Amino acid sequence: MPEIVFYDEYLCYVVTCSGSMIVVSNRLPFVLKRLEDGRLTRKASAGGLVTAVAPVVINGNGLWVGWPGIHLDDPNEPIPESEPGDITPTAGLKSDKVVAVRVDPNIFDSYYNGCCNGTFWPLFHSMPDRATFKSEEWKDYVTVNKQFAECTIQALKTLKKGKDTPQHEIPLIWVHDYQLMLAANWIRQTAEEEEMPCKLGFFLHIPFPPWDIFRLLPWGDEILQGMLNCDMVGFHITDYCLNFVDCCQRYLGCRVDRKNLLVEQGGRSVRVRPLPIGIPFERFVELAENAPKVFTGEHKIVLGVDRLDYTKGLVHRLLAFEMLLEKHPEHRGQVSMMQVAVPSRTDVKEYQELKENLEQLIGRINGKFTTPNWSPIRYIYGQVSQDELAGFYRDAFVGLVTPLRDGMNLVAKEFVACQINSPPGVLIVSPFAGAGETMHEALVCNPYEIAGAAEVIHRALTMPEDERILRMNYLRRREKVNDVNFWTKSFLSAMGSLFTPEDHDDVGSIMMPAVTIDDFDEYLSKYIGDTHKLALLLDYDGTLAPIAPHPDLAVIPIETKNVLQRLSNIPDVYIAIVSGRNVNNVKEMVGIEGITYAGNHGLEILHSDGTKFVHPMPKECQEKVVSLLSKLQERVCRDGAWVENKGALLTFHFREVPVHLRDDLEKQARQLVEEAGFKVGKAHCAIEAKPPVEWNKGRASIYILRTAFGVDWSERIRIIYVGDDVTDEDAMIALKGMAATFRVTTSNIIKTAAERRLPSTDSVLIMLKWIERHFSKRTPNIIDPTSYRRGSLAKAITKSVQMECEMSNLAQAIPQKKAFPNNDHDSDDE
Repeated sequence: MPEIVFYDEYLCYVVTCSGSMIVVSNRLPFVLKRLEDGRLTRKASAGGLVTAVAPVVINGNGLWVGWPGIHLDDPNEPIPESEPGDITPTAGLKSDKVVAVRVDPNIFDSYYNGCCNGTFWPLFHSMPDRATFKSEEWKDYVTVNKQFAECTIQALKTLKKGKDTPQHEIPLIWVHDYQLMLAANWIRQTAEEEEMPCKLGFFLHIPFPPWDIFRLLPWGDEILQGMLNCDMVGFHITDYCLNFVDCCQRYLGCRVDRKNLLVEQGGRSVRVRPLPIGIPFERFVELAENAPKVFTGEHKIVLGVDRLDYTKGLVHRLLAFEMLLEKHPEHRGQVSMMQVAVPSRTDVKEYQELKENLEQLIGRINGKFTTPNWSPIRYIYGQVSQDELAGFYRDAFVGLVTPLRDGMNLVAKEFVACQINSPPGVLIVSPFAGAGETMHEALVCNPYEIAGAAEVIHRALTMPEDERILRMNYLRRREKVNDVNFWTKSFLSAMGSLFTPEDHDDVGSIMMPAVTIDDFDEYLSKYIGDTHKLALLLDYDGTLAPIAPHPDLAVIPIETKNVLQRLSNIPDVYIAIVSGRNVNNVKEMVGIEGITYAGNHGLEILHSDGTKFVHPMPKECQEKVVSLLSKLQERVCRDGAWVENKGALLTFHFREVPVHLRDDLEKQARQLVEEAGFKVGKAHCAIEAKPPVEWNKGRASIYILRTAFGVDWSERIRIIYVGDDVTDEDAMIALKGMAATFRVTTSNIIKTAAERRLPSTDSVLIMLKWIERHFSKRTPNIIDPTSYRRGSLAKAITKSVQMECEMSNLAQAIPQKKAFPNNDHDSDDE
């Protein structure tokens, strides 16, 4: 088992990471370079992630998955070993412990420079005006994430962990950052199919935006579900966690627990945790102790160190410094600002323009204030070694870290670690960086408020020594304890992969509370109110009855049936069961009189008084159904697959087919259905052959409501629709904005138009009990003779349906009578 040893001045303790770790990041922890003689060499990457995580991977015989930094033409070209004498954290990472992801250069450019940096980077930093939304770049993002997932599964297989692996030794897969927010989709799916148990964790190194920003993303549904396919999702600070939880509830309709930061997804409780990243504190202290003196003269230095990026607020910072010199001329000749700008994305036009604007502004300010013996701004554009950087940090009087938006910003922490002089300097941070939420003793500066920022800099320059010492001591003490190793330990603990005898048994015990009646209070009580009638439209399989291997085994629980029976007797509640089964079968399975049943996705509707609506069908469909049934039975009904004949529909079931055979059988069946001229419908481990008519659960639901409550039905009632599969999405889309919609799902990857998600049929029962309780508290409405349609209106509706059928050239016959699903209607014209 890999061991990490953490030291502080009071104690030394050993933390053991159970199992092996697979790290998945956009880049490997080193960059490959090709020498003039054609050989590959590798150079270790800097950064806290590499410093903290690489030893865990190495000591635990783990693996690292990532892009090698260059495109390799030969897919079989091996990754080189580290150079002799290499003492970097990745020195011990052997080539056979590295899985290099090789991506087509054009696709990689579209994925990385396009979607990652053109869409996610500005949007997640709350700068939507800079974001672009291009579908081709999104497709390439999906493609590359799939490739990373495939390489991760390859890495998982090499660990040779079988399905009987003890829980405390299950491999841990740690996926990093916004470049790989979808990868967990396919990792989890494949691992489950191939019975390779693993734990999945995700950490986002940039901010997670609030709902009003995130909702701008066209693919937000997929992004959230990709992250939720992990067992734990980590962010730098609590604000980002709350933003994520809020988006999961409002975008996906997930149940959430804000207090414990849990999100229910696919029957799992996903933990969301604030895990502020740290730095290798002692290493920076050592660098500062050994760094040569870098500043000459007695000028006070205000230091800024940033990548050249529009999120860093460099222009705002320079303007604030200019205002400082204007409002406080006593600092002229006494204070200089040094700005280090590390090149970033130099081939992107937006960054090129930023560089030009920055240099012009520096030139203007220097031209305005420079004297023969003093220049206000010193500017370095380029890479600076860590040794030299540590000297800058140590000797600067003020560290100015004022991004417009930043996930954490480790520069603030590095500055603090290097402040070993006495008296120390002063740190200024932006409240819009994660560091601003954790480094409480720093001076807080809003970079957007130029005049206010200038005053904060003035305060820092004039701060008394005792206050400087007090503030810096607190900052240093916190960062020393909460260093990068502590961050790794916190992540392992949150994942349940931190193996220590005293706390391992408790890890992972937090679960999402079961659905209770109270969960529906806030959402449904305001929606339904105390006066409206309720139309309750429910699917059967997977909604009222649990999914079963065979339709005959999908039996509605007795408690659910009893609640439905009681609801059917409440005057203000109207119930319709809208199912994919044939209408007689669904009525037989539910067995409640006085409610409406719709079968074959609404092609057949049996009203409460016994009258029936059958959607007109082309005559040739009847013959084609018989022929298609025969072909399916002959060609694809094997290995546990079978065909269900529903009359107007056929359903090809492959739930019992071995996983590795499903795709081929499904493809063959789909082809037969399409060749026969039927529409292909996707269901739970099944495909349906639907007749070529423009009718589905959505149109059927509207027809049911219109015939029950009149053409102005949307103003008369409140509607709840609950379903569990793709066919129910038609109804949820049709009723969008007019109904409270719920999707019952245990799937890890599902896109839905529903407003809320429910984890199981048990939760549907809880909701039905809530409805019963709500209506039992109110006095039934006095029957309003205009609240239900009259006979003349029924004739108009019948004519409307007939016209719709004629327009689609499918009209064969129109029902003789339309049923009233409630006994309170006027029937004199019938």
